[in-house]
Amino acid sequence: MLLKNIETALNKQIRIEAESSQTYLSMACWAEVNGLEGIAQFMYAQSDEERLHMLKLIKYVNERGGHSKVTDLKAPKTTYETFKGMFEELYKHEVFVSESINELVHITFEEKDYATHNFLQWYVAEQIEEEATAKSILDKINLIGDDKGMKKESRKNCGTLFFEVK
Repeated sequence: MLLKNIETALNKQIRIEAESSQTYLSMACWAEVNGLEGIAQFMYAQSDEERLHMLKLIKYVNERGGHSKVTDLKAPKTTYETFKGMFEELYKHEVFVSESINELVHITFEEKDYATHNFLQWYVAEQIEEEATAKSILDKINLIGDDKGMKKESRKNCGTLFFEVK
């Protein structure tokens, strides 16, 4: 049985994961209409992944005797000045998600809910990967800088230059 404060914190994380999925989906839409097929493909895959993170939390809460709640979501941003700006926002968002997961882990440790603490370790590892991926892409974008030829090629073939699409 989940303690009420842990159930509340997990439901907050469920909302954050849902908003993350919507954020990636919105970024995919922007990239696609701007001819950035590789980026769009990556963002669509990330959106699906974030939704799975949300579902994993929902099922855990319900299995532990809590009640998962699907609440209103904050609408994501729909336009970006540049794809670099989009990835800067993405990186900041992933850092925010990591901080939220870390706070959840802290709460479960304080409350001695070791089952939930153990369950959340998967999310801790996942966020290390998510932050590293976002940072790596941003570093590559910064490395390209103002090289117009590389920019054009990276925008066209982003899926192969920056990351593997899952």
